[in-house]
This record gives sequence, structure tokens and C-alpha cells, in this order.
Amino acid sequence: MNKIASFTVNHLTLLPGIYVSRKDKVGEEVITTFDIRMTAPNREPVINTAEIHTMEHLGATFLRNHKEWAEKVIYFGPMGCRTGFYMILAGDLESKDVVGLVTEMFTFMAEFEGDVPGAAARDCGNYLDMNLPLTKIVAKRFLDNTLKNITEEHLVYPD
Repeated sequence: MNKIASFTVNHLTLLPGIYVSRKDKVGEEVITTFDIRMTAPNREPVINTAEIHTMEHLGATFLRNHKEWAEKVIYFGPMGCRTGFYMILAGDLESKDVVGLVTEMFTFMAEFEGDVPGAAARDCGNYLDMNLPLTKIVAKRFLDNTLKNITEEHLVYPD
């Protein structure tokens, strides 16, 4: 079997950032998959399941309610390795096109107060595995260390 594209990225040099993971064509429409990498793979701790689960609920809610981007949102969910998220949007997009959106989303997470959307037994299959206080810390760390001063090396996969 051929290696899938995401397994060909050098995870030993990958930095936290926003990367175009792939582009696919569905009919006449292009959809872009973004790799929102929050930790340096294999060099920093992964995100705990409670925090990544909370971020998934907050991020998906934020994106699907965004007044400009909601209609383009296909998917937002965690990577199995727990180093970040995949965000799939309709359109032929580049990383720089979504820096503002991702920054808004992580600001929303870092500042969120109240009940986590969908964090109830009726709405979620594992509603007890959430941690809003630590989620806010993890989101703020990504904002401060990566998103607020993002550079090209955090927007294009390394060779």
C-alpha cells in the first residue's frame, strides 16, 4: 500500500502552525483540509483527551455559527495523535486565508465561559471527559506562542 500524504510529512521538524494538508475535488468544488498543529510532534506532550474533546465541541460550535465561514465548514475534529485538529473547508484555500478564522476560534476557546455546548449525556457519547479550565490554558498557549505572531515557517510544511 502507498503511504497516505499526511504520513509523508516530517514530524521531526514540524512546528505548531496551520498547514494545508490536502486539497480534494468533489464535483466542481475544491475542499481544503487544514492541519492545525498545536504541539511539536514527538517533542512536546500531546493534548489530553479531556481538553481536546472540549476543544472539539467549542471549535465545531464556533465554526458552524461563524457569520462568514459557517457555510464553508465541512468538518472540525481532533487528530488521532492528539497534537492538533483537522479543519476541512469548502474552497481552494491557503493557510494564510484562514489565520484570522483560526485565531478567532482559539480566542473564543481561551475566553469561553459557561457550559460547554453539547456537554450533556443526551448530546454526547462521552460528555464526562471534558475539562474547560485546562482547555482555556491550552488554547491560550497556542494563541500566544503560535497564532499571534505566525510566520511562513508555521504556514508551509517543512521539506
